[in-house]
Amino acid sequence: MNLPPLSLYLHMPWCVKKCPYCDFNSHALNGDIPEQSYLNAIVEDLKHDLSLAEGRPIQTVFIGGGTPSLMSPEFYHQLFDSLRAYLTLADDAEITLEANPGTVEQSRFTGFRQAGINRLSLGIQSFQPSQLSALGRIHDDKAAHRAIEAARNAGFDNFNLDLMHGLPDQTPADAVADLEAAIAWNPPHISWYQLTLEPNTEFYSRPPNLPDDDRLWDIYCQGADTLRKHGFGDYEVSAWSRPGKASRHNLNYWTFGDYLALGAGAHGKVTLASGEIRRFWKTRQPDAYLNRIASRTAGSQVIEEDELPLEFMMNALRLTEGVPEGLFTERTGLPLDTVAVKLESLRQEQLLERHGLKTTELGQRYLNTLLERFL
Repeated sequence: MNLPPLSLYLHMPWCVKKCPYCDFNSHALNGDIPEQSYLNAIVEDLKHDLSLAEGRPIQTVFIGGGTPSLMSPEFYHQLFDSLRAYLTLADDAEITLEANPGTVEQSRFTGFRQAGINRLSLGIQSFQPSQLSALGRIHDDKAAHRAIEAARNAGFDNFNLDLMHGLPDQTPADAVADLEAAIAWNPPHISWYQLTLEPNTEFYSRPPNLPDDDRLWDIYCQGADTLRKHGFGDYEVSAWSRPGKASRHNLNYWTFGDYLALGAGAHGKVTLASGEIRRFWKTRQPDAYLNRIASRTAGSQVIEEDELPLEFMMNALRLTEGVPEGLFTERTGLPLDTVAVKLESLRQEQLLERHGLKTTELGQRYLNTLLERFL
């Protein structure tokens, strides 16, 4: 089988403080970040995993967290020099950094741009002071606007604004106001996703007063209308972009591409030349990741043949336009006949379109139920 495109995910695990809704591998900062030690650990991690690349160039890089913008521009200069010593980055590689508006300034953004980062994802979440306080964010609405202005002044013409909806006591008008505040900056991309209560978070143990299902649906409908009116299309369940500005890194995920993973708690997925498809994950705790002498990979597992249809569909069917049927075989190595009966049943129920692997509007609304059919 032809190997899929290859991306790279890098995890920076430190935050100023842990937000009450966050279930990502993030750790409140206590003292200075050990940048040089972490850089050394990432390089050693990469050298151990280098064979997984199978000689493929890196098409996209995503630096997530935690709060990656806490790391200095000099750290990223050294990081990309080190990466290029072992990997080939495509000339047009999309390189995205997540940034918290409470941790950046103009000179920092300029330094990130000079280090080779060409796309930002700004974690705004809301422009309303009361909501930012309820969400435990370290920035206010003024800092959010300043961060967007600083990013644009630093030369970032490709950026994403991250917003949440379904916030405590939120009304449809509140949600639309957040979107309109974001749209006023003319961003190429907006991530707009619903707040959910995840286990092992403060919100899960002490739930805030979230909107009921009817209000959530009203919020979604009015918000979606607002985004479409301003020229945004929902190419994925929670991702909206202007034409040609979809996140290439996200598209590689949703089309079941491969991605290396470096950093504490990072998860990766690779296809080997043998056809075996394997997931792997790294040691979560930063101190443990820093101090490992051998491999920093905490575990890995082969995705078995009977698991591949669900794994593929969980990604591909998130895309509004779906994917060609042939991509199933190209990315899994399985014949389409493996799922032909299930596909026909879903088409009969008007949950999938007749051509391609694409949900109908009804199927998109009940996507989780649809996916259960591939268990």
